[in-house]
Amino acid sequence: MSEPKIVHLVDSQSQSEAKISVEFGFNCYSFVVRQASQTCDVLWSDPAFPSKAARPSGSGIPLLFPFPGRIAEGVFTWRGKRYVLEPNDGRGNAIHGFVYTRPWRIVEQTADSVTGEFHAARDDAELLAFWPSDFRIRATYRIEGTSLESVYHIDNPSSEPLPCGFGTHPYFRVPLGGTDAALCRIRIPVHEEWELDRLLPTGIRFPIRDWQSFHEGLEFGAMQFDSVFSGLVFGEDGWCRTEIVDPQSGWKVTHQFDRQFSACVVYTPPHRQAVCIEPYSCVPNAIRLYSAGIPSGLRILQPGEEVTFRVRIHAELGWGDQGEGS
Repeated sequence: MSEPKIVHLVDSQSQSEAKISVEFGFNCYSFVVRQASQTCDVLWSDPAFPSKAARPSGSGIPLLFPFPGRIAEGVFTWRGKRYVLEPNDGRGNAIHGFVYTRPWRIVEQTADSVTGEFHAARDDAELLAFWPSDFRIRATYRIEGTSLESVYHIDNPSSEPLPCGFGTHPYFRVPLGGTDAALCRIRIPVHEEWELDRLLPTGIRFPIRDWQSFHEGLEFGAMQFDSVFSGLVFGEDGWCRTEIVDPQSGWKVTHQFDRQFSACVVYTPPHRQAVCIEPYSCVPNAIRLYSAGIPSGLRILQPGEEVTFRVRIHAELGWGDQGEGS
């Protein structure tokens, strides 16, 4: 059996590095930052990843397309045609699209960056029976200093409209070098939460009563989430910024994403070694909510239409109990 295809990126100045699994969804499953002779392992991954022994959505940064989150019962109707998907979430629903489990192709690579692509008609034509149109996604990772820059480009190469949503599912390691994950603070600038029924949005959303605590930072020890949020706060520069601070080690990870994302799922895995802050362009079950006339963020790309999403993960020292920046 051949070894899995892994791309290893290194920044020549900082020596920060990343690893991407080409065969398992073009998943960036490792991002290690070096600053002032110290090291921060930003992402959590199952030790068995990347291999079939590890759940493909459970490590690193799974890419969720053409739908993020769940579709109820794995069934939806689009333009009068009924589509039935694999119920693969353990609850009878389809989850997270198709591209996070499949091999991609590398289309460009340098020492500190790589671009990969998945095109349904070319890379797995059987998928065309499960979605209303062909689709193509291209992802670029680039390390610059202590930052991981990601650009995701989606287009509709078919002659039919493409209903779709996109999300990323990063597993941020906690603690970030300290000894107690419970002390880490997680900042999420949101104002609304969606009502869920068996982890599926009902279409009802409501203001978060204690939104100030989300903005100021929640202690990870008190967090227990598998929740969908909206009402994201974007800065004047067009970025929504979430943060993870480890006061013991002094490392802070800033996770920011652009206005193409309208929702954020926050998930605390049962193993309690990570926190997932997942920017989505739509809420889970978006295609069924849309069909019911409920605004969900679902995009419908016309033939030849395209959209680009940007995400940045930045790690830096100096945010501990001594001399915290703000």
